[in-house]
Amino acid sequence: MIARNLLFVVLALFVAGCETYSAPRYGISADNVVALKSLAPSRIAVGAFTEAQKFADGCRAAGPITASDGMGFAAYIRKAFVDELKIAGVYADSGTVTLTGTVDKLAFSSTVAYWDIGLTVRSSNGRSVSVEEHYVFDGAFAAVTACKRVADAYFPAVQNTLQKLIASPDFRSLVTP
Repeated sequence: MIARNLLFVVLALFVAGCETYSAPRYGISADNVVALKSLAPSRIAVGAFTEAQKFADGCRAAGPITASDGMGFAAYIRKAFVDELKIAGVYADSGTVTLTGTVDKLAFSSTVAYWDIGLTVRSSNGRSVSVEEHYVFDGAFAAVTACKRVADAYFPAVQNTLQKLIASPDFRSLVTP
């Protein structure tokens, strides 16, 4: 009986120790918006973005890393991209081209402190561009702090990924009908 009660106490402590670490909402990049404004008067629609095939969201034994507002990680990237296009004035619900995306790679390390994001964006005109980002941030020893930093670092990692996409010499070919 004592062993059973002890087991319940240990399980309760273990479950109570788990948290979910959520990435902050995306913030617009001025550099990305300036680059996208050069595409005007293009009208760009954005379709679905698919999740990475393999992604381990567990951060140490502390809990999972999630994107903000209950979105998946690919949906977060899609929304960030749409927000950038809207602010630049080149987004349209039905544009001259439609861009879709695939998150080819998504991984993080809470011990080495990095995010790896691989993204391929395809255009309805048949062209595609792939980019990769290896975003390094300050790590931490304690799991709670380290996992919070992982979640917080997703936003700038996505911002850098989109910057690489938009700055790619092949990006303009995606939005040309």
